[in-house]
Amino acid sequence: MPARQEQISQVVVTAGQMRGIEERIFAAGMPVVALMEKVAGLIARRIQALIPPAKEKSRVGILVGPGHNGGDALVVARELHFRGYEVWIYSSFSKLKELTSQHLQYAQSLGIPVYQTITQLPNADFLIDGLFGFGLERTLTDPIASAINQLNEFSVPIISIDLPSGLHTDTGEVLGTAIRATHTFCLGLWKLACLQDQALDYLGKVELIDFDIPLADVQAVLGDAPKIKQITPATALSTLPLPRPPVTHKYKEGHLLLICGSRRYAGGAILTGLGARASGVGMLSIAVPESLKPLLVSHLPEALIVGCPETESGAIAHLQLPENTDLSSFNAIACGPGLTRDATPIVQEVIESERPLLLDADGLNILAQMGTIPTLQKRQAVTILTPHTGEFQRLFPDVADPKKDRVKAVREAAAQSGAVVLLKGARTAIANPQGAVWINPESTPALARGGSGDVLTGLLSGLLAQAATKQIPVEDIVATASWWHSQAGILAAQERTELGVDAFTLTQYLMQVLSKVS
Repeated sequence: MPARQEQISQVVVTAGQMRGIEERIFAAGMPVVALMEKVAGLIARRIQALIPPAKEKSRVGILVGPGHNGGDALVVARELHFRGYEVWIYSSFSKLKELTSQHLQYAQSLGIPVYQTITQLPNADFLIDGLFGFGLERTLTDPIASAINQLNEFSVPIISIDLPSGLHTDTGEVLGTAIRATHTFCLGLWKLACLQDQALDYLGKVELIDFDIPLADVQAVLGDAPKIKQITPATALSTLPLPRPPVTHKYKEGHLLLICGSRRYAGGAILTGLGARASGVGMLSIAVPESLKPLLVSHLPEALIVGCPETESGAIAHLQLPENTDLSSFNAIACGPGLTRDATPIVQEVIESERPLLLDADGLNILAQMGTIPTLQKRQAVTILTPHTGEFQRLFPDVADPKKDRVKAVREAAAQSGAVVLLKGARTAIANPQGAVWINPESTPALARGGSGDVLTGLLSGLLAQAATKQIPVEDIVATASWWHSQAGILAAQERTELGVDAFTLTQYLMQVLSKVS
């Protein structure tokens, strides 16, 4: 991918930022009408590729709003009309922006019928949604809300221009009601709503329509390093510890300590270890209750399995590392999967260490009991937290609701705690304490299985240990692990369906991801 396209594909903007970028483009001399023609032409060509005109004319309904999103839709209507589609227009608004009104007048002069009520509408093979674009903030009410609900019942594909009408541009919140699109063509730059979990049921398949926004205008508004970026394959792969130097040894490739497992949750230790194995870490030590040691040895013969004294409930009572070894001997530590809360002293001990630390699962639950923010503010070393939404709310009860605005929530949590926070979800969001955010744009519901998070913990901590001697931002490592983990799930689901991706199977697809993209 050319350098400009790669940079553009990473950028994610809010409604306010997009307005600022467009204002610069128009101030530089680009006529609004010219940009509308360019954008609509790109959309029309993309639609023609997706749904070619049939021998018997394909019927397309164009939903036109009062603003320039409606103007884009009208230019698309005109272009599809000229290319052999049978087109009709739905426009129920009495007042339109001047340019939109002119395009509607011209469409009517071409003989394209215009309807003002839903009951009048003819059948259509597909619809194009140009009712509202980015920047919508008010809740939709009748009659347009009722019209959208009826249009959703047409049971035909709907292609939304920029965003499905009714979604908040930044949070993805449904403002009363919204179009349920089958495709969304996001214009120019990725809008934040396209990467928010609560919008996913409405977006359908999303793709970027790049209309050549100058990078200088993007940088002028966002700065040289945009605060919100999506993870791309190129950025993820660039952080992997590949290729290795020709002369190296196992200790140069990182030494990771995993502290996990209990009699009740032995599988958590195995899955975390398998995830770490896949990372390529040079040395892997796994501390588990003594009774689990034979089981771990059988699954991970290359790892150093450290059997520890255990409580009556089968949790680790205290760490018993090999002679001449302490926590400072490791490049990174991961703690939590399968521990149970009986292992509270263990979590307290690793938090007090000066090693890079990843906390997950019961490690997070114990941290929440200790008081997340005051506890972590005392740490000098890197801390990574990997909560799902429920764990996040226990850790950070006073920050923004992650169910309403994941990006705002994860950013506040990282800033207050000083940790790098990975908030799991359909669109995993990662923030560092300085306010930078990475969003993973792809995943699969196949990963909604017990143990998937344990695999991520192992994979991420293995990469963290390897990066300990390299100058790589921690949030970049976290982003790479998130991308790698989700791509393994996607690949496994393609071959085995979404029902066939248990956590153990997931570990077997991690290497296939790298083989496929290398």
